[in-house]
Amino acid sequence: MLFTLASFFVALGILITFHELGHYWVARYFGVRILKFSIGFGRTIIKRVDKHGTEWALSAIPLGGYVKMLDENDTGASNCSPDSFQAQSVWRRFAIVAAGPLFNLFLAVFLYAIINLTGTSEPAALIGTPAAQTSASRSGLESGDRIVAVNQKATDSWPQVRWALLQEMGSSRSVEITIDRNGQNFEKTLELPSLDDLSKQDPLGQVGLRLQPSPPLVRGVVPNEPGEKAGLLQGDLIRAINEVPVKDVTQAIQIIRQNPDKSLLLTLERDGAQISIPVTPSQHKLENGELIGRIGIQLGADPVMVTINHGLAQSIWLGFTRTIDTAGFTIRMMGKMLIGEVSLKNVSGPVTIADYAGQTARIGWVAYISFLALVSISLGVLNLLPIPMLDGGHLLYYLYEIASGKPPSPKWVEIGQRVGFSLLAMLMVLALFNDLVRIFT
Repeated sequence: MLFTLASFFVALGILITFHELGHYWVARYFGVRILKFSIGFGRTIIKRVDKHGTEWALSAIPLGGYVKMLDENDTGASNCSPDSFQAQSVWRRFAIVAAGPLFNLFLAVFLYAIINLTGTSEPAALIGTPAAQTSASRSGLESGDRIVAVNQKATDSWPQVRWALLQEMGSSRSVEITIDRNGQNFEKTLELPSLDDLSKQDPLGQVGLRLQPSPPLVRGVVPNEPGEKAGLLQGDLIRAINEVPVKDVTQAIQIIRQNPDKSLLLTLERDGAQISIPVTPSQHKLENGELIGRIGIQLGADPVMVTINHGLAQSIWLGFTRTIDTAGFTIRMMGKMLIGEVSLKNVSGPVTIADYAGQTARIGWVAYISFLALVSISLGVLNLLPIPMLDGGHLLYYLYEIASGKPPSPKWVEIGQRVGFSLLAMLMVLALFNDLVRIFT
């Protein structure tokens, strides 16, 4: 629990700090005087004033932040000081406000570029046997097929296939995939489901696509069980049972479970040679009364992995395209939620985000950085929405000022602030409700 919270607060602190640094750097570039740069709320634990007179503060709970710039309220004069925020042209104010969310997007580009440059080891895009009556099954896909392209766009690993298909699910009803089967390429068409509730079922599972299960490699033998007595050894690879070829762990376990007290002929690969060993699974009774067979071995192997890395220029370009694609996907999903095509249950709150922060941090630095990039994009897109109280709401006011030649009246600004606050409050309640539903169900 403490590790999860620490991972969450570190992630949030990084993202909010970078967001506020965007406002700070652009404001300083235009000569605006910065009075305070604060991260978090509650009791101040660290505070210092730099040579420019800016107070830097870090508070106990890093759940927010702000950059306080000089304005007419601080000068106490009827005319704005030349180095105040209000004294800047509307285009400069627009740039200063837009810098925060844009810097979140730049951070995502940088993080994705680091991942691409250092290289990652990812599961190969080898699929398992599709479930019956699914789109993948109707398309004729088979276990062991490797997906090498989605809509003519090359895919090198399973995560890349997953991301490409998720993008297509948000915009089309079918997709063309290219598979490699025994060295030959084939084109297949997959029907895509609608993205209703991503928290309920894996969308790739709805299509019938799943990562190829591990090959049936014997990783351990239980003493005094049928497997040991028959002569099975750690490292044996089961190639066939009763002369029926076996491709994966799931198939091997299913055959063994279905044959209690019946002799099975196992064809094994051991030290490069094939041998056959007869074994009779012992009978075990489950709580529901079902009788199954067991031979007392542990099966499984690591999935086939591929190493993905790129040069500096390509890493930056791929980071940029991944950020743009993710931002576009996020906006499309928001639009589909508004018109009812995607369930509001997909909205996640701080509890879910904290959970993912802890999980990715435990997996490794690559997963955690990918999580940071994803949340940074979400934060940037959210803040650019034209909702009063968000950066996008202020940008909307500036666009009105550019078009009309004058700022909106204080009355309309106040009404907008109230509407924006109400919308954000409803969004927070919805996100927290979804978090609690996921926890208790």
